[in-house]
Formats: sequence, C-alpha cells, structure tokens
Amino acid sequence: MSTFFLIFLVMILLDTSISSKNVQISEATEWNSTRRQLEKESCKIGNPIDDCWRCDSEWETNRKVLADCAIGFGRNAVGGQDGDIYVVKDSENDDPANPIPGTLRYGVIQEEPLWIIFDHDMVITLKEELMMNSYKTIDGRGYNIQIADGPCITIQNVSNIIIHNIYIRDCVPGGNTMVRDSPKHVGMRGYSDGDGISIFGSRDVWIDHCTLANCRDGLIDAVVGSTSITISNNYMLHHNEVMLMGHSDDFLDDKNMQVTIAFNFFGEGLTQRMPRCRHGYFHIVNNIYTGWEMYAIGGSANPTINSQGNIFIASDNNSTKEETIPGDEEWKNWNWRSDGDVMLNGAFFTPSGETGPQSYIKASSMVARPASFLTNTSPSAGALYCQRGIPC
Repeated sequence: MSTFFLIFLVMILLDTSISSKNVQISEATEWNSTRRQLEKESCKIGNPIDDCWRCDSEWETNRKVLADCAIGFGRNAVGGQDGDIYVVKDSENDDPANPIPGTLRYGVIQEEPLWIIFDHDMVITLKEELMMNSYKTIDGRGYNIQIADGPCITIQNVSNIIIHNIYIRDCVPGGNTMVRDSPKHVGMRGYSDGDGISIFGSRDVWIDHCTLANCRDGLIDAVVGSTSITISNNYMLHHNEVMLMGHSDDFLDDKNMQVTIAFNFFGEGLTQRMPRCRHGYFHIVNNIYTGWEMYAIGGSANPTINSQGNIFIASDNNSTKEETIPGDEEWKNWNWRSDGDVMLNGAFFTPSGETGPQSYIKASSMVARPASFLTNTSPSAGALYCQRGIPC
C-alpha cells in the first residue's frame, strides 16, 4: 500500500470525526449531511443494509421496510413491523412509574408491537432506565433525536428490538426506585451501570445507525444469555470501555451468544473493548478502527472471534499497535483469526487456535466485503440526516 494512499485514507477518516464529546444536535448531523451523501450516479454503494432502504425517496411512508434489511445474527429482529405507528410528541415529562401517553417511555412499555417515531427534534433526558418491552422499534429518522444526560436504554428479558438513528450520549446510572416495564407491571429497580444500551437476557436485537458517546459504563453491553444481535453502522467516540459482550468468565450460558459487529466506525477518543468478548461467537466484519488508546478487540473465557475485512489504523503510540489483547496461556487454544483485515500505521493482530474456516462457522453471519470496499466509499456510520421526499 502506497504512502500516499495511507495519508489520503487517514485524512478522510480524521475529517469525518466530531471534535467534541458534547456535540449539539446541529453539529452531530452536520457530519452526516456533508460527508455521507449517496453517489448521484448510483444510489447503492455495497453496504447491504443501506442498499436495502436508503435509495427509496419514500422512506418515510415505507419506514417498516427497514425491518427487512437487517443482516448478521440479529437479522430476525422485526421490532414493531407488525404493529401500529406510535408518535413521540412529548420529550419533557418522563414519569418512570406511570408513563404519560405521547412520551417515549409510554410507547416502549406497551404489550403490542409498535413502530415508534418522533414529530420534532428533541433531546430526551430520562429520569430512570428506559425499560423496553418486546417487539418495539425506535426509529429516529427525519428528526435529530438525542437520549442524553440521564439513564438510557435497557433491553432486559425481551426480544425483537430495533433501535435506529438515535444519538445516545452522556448516560449516567439510575435506579433504586420504581420503574414500569409494561402496562401491568411496575417494580423496584436496583442501580444501573450507566450504559448507553444495556442488553440483558434478550435476543433478536438490532442496533443500527446510532451515534454513541461518553457514557458512564459501556456504550453497548450484551450480557446474561443475550444472543442473536447485530450492531451495525454505528459511530462511536469519546469513551473508555466501549462494548462488553458476555457477563463474566463464570457465566456459561453466554456460550450460546452470537453477535455481528459490522460497518461501524470506531472513532476518536476510544480506549478499549471494541468489543471485549466472553465465551460466545463474534463476527467482527467491515468496520473501521482509528487510534484506540489501549486495544481494539479483547476477550477471555474462550470466545471465538472472526475478524474479517476490517481496517485498523493504530495511533502513533508504539505501545498500542496491537489491536487484540490475548488472555492467559489458555488463549493459545482459542479461535481468533484475522481474515482480509488491513493493518495501517503499524497495527497488528495476534491470531490463535485453528486457522481453517470450519472452526469459524458459528462465528460467521454474513459475507464479508473486501476491506477495499471501506476505502472506496464515503463513511456511512452514525445517526443519519434524512429529509422527506429524497433518499436518506
């Protein structure tokens, strides 16, 4: 790879970044609107999720088509596709115990499937965790929607959840109070960790085109038997422990966990856990990593990590060139591979275990694009700026 190409790629990636962790709505969407417009001569760019729906100028009328566009292990998440449209109109009056109609909390706790949208730009500061019920989609397209400066989203013991086009930032712990999770049940919640999105004992979950930054604990954590998850097209920045996949080394039910992490942009100010994996099967495919401060991918308790078609750009710090953090001596027998990844600025991946594809079948969820795909198209991650009547 030529020096000119490396410098050109790094300049593009740095130019697309947001400079402040406390970005306002207008600034957050400017990155999307100026850097990620679709090519005029051809709408489809090779990202199978975006190619499925973003060329449709009538996306607002056809919102539920999105549920047919998921890929990877979370591809069966239908969210609220079979339900009514619910419109969030009230961003101010969050009541955790007795949610008010018109608020986001009232929509997500209902028993029936719902496709949840918004009627204006809003910053929602939740008083406690947003406890979601099954078969819900939170769809922020068309407006600039933030969940910020309070406890954030909890997906616990439910299924079929889609979270799309939301900016989630500055999440803090909550709890030790009454929180309703369905029309029929309200109960005492212990203290939460301050995750952006916490997935606990849940399945069929898809998180797509969100921007996440600067939360107290993880940006996205999946634990306690969660599985069938896709985390795609997200933009993550300014955070320490980005993603934890797996509850603990001793929690063996996480051996069934399968997670796809695809087409994400791991941006500036990230330290570690992109992700940190335990026990399960992890397909890490076609992401861009830039300048991690400790490591990019790590794990313990024998996870299978299938890294394919990613671009890893190390920082200039010579002590952080390795993108993986191996475990103890047992790690040598764990199956970690790098297949078609591009390593820049001295980045390197330490493989282990088996090299043949047969060992990675359970950690394969989609066909990886060549890493060159990521350099030949404009970055397309994070919350989108979608205008009615034109392709998003």
